[in-house]
Amino acid sequence: MPETAYVTTPIYYVNDRPHIGHAYTTTLCDAWARFMRLAGRDVFFLTGTDEHGVKVEKSAQERGMTPRALADEVSAEFRRVLGDFGITNDDFIRTTEPRHERQVERFLERLRDSGAVYLGEFEGWYDESQEEYHTETRAKELDYRSPVSGRPLVRARESNYYFRLSAFTSRLERHLEENPDFVRPAGRRNEVIGRLREGLQDVPITRTNFTWGIPMPGAAGHVVYVWIDALFNYATALGLGEQDPAGSPRARYWPATFHVVGKEILWFHAVVWPALLMALDLPLPRCIYAHAFWIKDGQKMSKSLGNFIDLEAIRGYHDRFGLDAWRWFMATRGPLGASDADFRDAHFREAYLSDLVNTVGNGASRVTAMVERYFEGTLPVVEDPSRVVAGEDWSAALARALRAAEEAASEFAIDRLAEAGIGLMRSLDGFIHRTEPFKIAKDPARRGELALILRQSLEVLEAASALLSPLMPGSMDRLRRALSRPPVAEGGTLAAQVRLDPARTYAGVTKVALFPRVEEPAP
Repeated sequence: MPETAYVTTPIYYVNDRPHIGHAYTTTLCDAWARFMRLAGRDVFFLTGTDEHGVKVEKSAQERGMTPRALADEVSAEFRRVLGDFGITNDDFIRTTEPRHERQVERFLERLRDSGAVYLGEFEGWYDESQEEYHTETRAKELDYRSPVSGRPLVRARESNYYFRLSAFTSRLERHLEENPDFVRPAGRRNEVIGRLREGLQDVPITRTNFTWGIPMPGAAGHVVYVWIDALFNYATALGLGEQDPAGSPRARYWPATFHVVGKEILWFHAVVWPALLMALDLPLPRCIYAHAFWIKDGQKMSKSLGNFIDLEAIRGYHDRFGLDAWRWFMATRGPLGASDADFRDAHFREAYLSDLVNTVGNGASRVTAMVERYFEGTLPVVEDPSRVVAGEDWSAALARALRAAEEAASEFAIDRLAEAGIGLMRSLDGFIHRTEPFKIAKDPARRGELALILRQSLEVLEAASALLSPLMPGSMDRLRRALSRPPVAEGGTLAAQVRLDPARTYAGVTKVALFPRVEEPAP
């Protein structure tokens, strides 16, 4: 059986419509899942919607509709967007589905029976935007404002069920010490360690100030806190909370390889979620990857400032540049590391022109045009197609690119994964510049040399198309059709496609134009 790989996005809250934050995280996960399938892994890619909580309840009331109707409407929009963006998720989970609610109740019963959950009373500061309580110490650090919305915290008192998070402090610290890649990037890991050293407080896991949520088993009037409810989706999608989890065909995917989240929800994923899993005697995920934020023209994105990259703006880029150009920009210029990334139209155009038009598009066009012009699209058999020409050892270069891509994927370094493919295209451009096949073509006596150069160039194009296909699947399919090659196949075929193959033949090659120049908009 192939090795499993499980990647998740956070499930997206239905109190908001899809925007660049959702698109970014989901695109990263999709590129990773596509690559791992090509590499032969048994992949499960999960996304979905988080649909309970007081914010949904209030928003529905303001719109004169039920919380269920609001959740249905927004969840359906997220599903449509996934299709528009070409996302290849294996499941879409909703926290209002019976399969999820049933398993959450069972998990909570297990936690209560084990003594990890108890009834208590809390008085402190409440972040209404995040539905999260803070102690006096933490609230003071935050200047009594929400770290996400900036709104003032509210003093509140409530009787709730609590999870004994404090009991897991030493185990969490030890796990982070023994598994340095558990939280990535490194800056995020340091943040978690710093907060752990301040000490952990038990966390309330039920609320009594609203009704739209999963009832706490055996506790009338208590509704499961939306964050606890939501975190369990990663396990309920696999059936781990069913009466016989071993009988679930998806149980083999646990533990997750990567939970990919935004940095604002790192604490829940890197501390609360692992502690819950420890209390349930379930293995912990391999890595929590928390990326930074997009900002716009040097400012934090805000609807009030009018600089928010919403779904309409994203579709504008799709219409002008194509979906693959959008995916490429997300993967290569986004806030994958610890620092925020600035979304500027000029940056998008620069990436499109330098990477896609001048490098990928130009390289593919030049080589296919020469094969079509000089050999009518069909190359003759050449002797020793892996021979070093003009100092370029393509066998070694392709092996390096494949290793670089595999290493990047193992670390969720999607930007480096992109570089492995486009790096081959840059090398190909230099190869064409040094060998000058358009000059060799003028000498009939050098036809064999010309065939060898173009043969190697086609093989590099084919290898690059395989490595780039997780990021730009539509464009790379077009390139492969122009090479008269089949689409990139999943199931462990990547290594076979990223190498020189003396048995390959190239017939029916046609010139291809992948990324047209896009004129500047009229002033």
